[in-house]
Amino acid sequence: MKHKIKYKNLGLISYADAWDIQKGIFAKKVKAKGLKVIPEIENDLLICEHKHVYTIGKSGEQNNLLINNKFLKNIDAEYFKIDRGGDITYHGPGQIVGYPILNLEEFNMLAKKYIYNLEQVIIEVLKEYGVKSERSEGATGVWLDVGVPTKERKICAIGVKVSRWISMHGFAFNVNTDLSYFNHINPCGFTEKGVTSLEKELGEKLNTDEVTKNILKQFAIVFNAEII
Repeated sequence: MKHKIKYKNLGLISYADAWDIQKGIFAKKVKAKGLKVIPEIENDLLICEHKHVYTIGKSGEQNNLLINNKFLKNIDAEYFKIDRGGDITYHGPGQIVGYPILNLEEFNMLAKKYIYNLEQVIIEVLKEYGVKSERSEGATGVWLDVGVPTKERKICAIGVKVSRWISMHGFAFNVNTDLSYFNHINPCGFTEKGVTSLEKELGEKLNTDEVTKNILKQFAIVFNAEII
């Protein structure tokens, strides 16, 4: 039997607004989990693009942000400390961000397997565009040229939070992303690895609506779900 996941595209939205939406959905589900009689808990998948923003996880190092507040304003970017795992990353226009807020108990899935599956979704999407990608040992996300010195680069970052089996936060897939914004951070805390985008790898801009459709298709396959 397939799981049901309710999908909504939030379009281009500020990080703060998307975070508020996430927290509202997440809190209701966590509260429902605490009830003795648990109602059916829906699964949600939010997709969006963000205005320029840097976010750092609860275990992140502040010094991985290489610029000050004045410079942040000059490049029209915001900065947030948040409650996901992982270090610092960038979100902005041309990057597809996914926030699955799932009842992982329904999927019989612990956090490690959940992150593995998120990575697999993007790996399968990249296959459709002829781009070979894989996981890098000791680092979450999806990478190209793993193990090749000076060439290993991340195309999708992943950072999640799970409480009472409910997931929050998710993935950030560089499609037509302005990669110059990554010059102002040590992405995910790494100094010896780079970042890339689908546009850079293919040498042309992509239709983000088409890429989103491919993400939804692969998400449905990997998570054995029907996207509503």
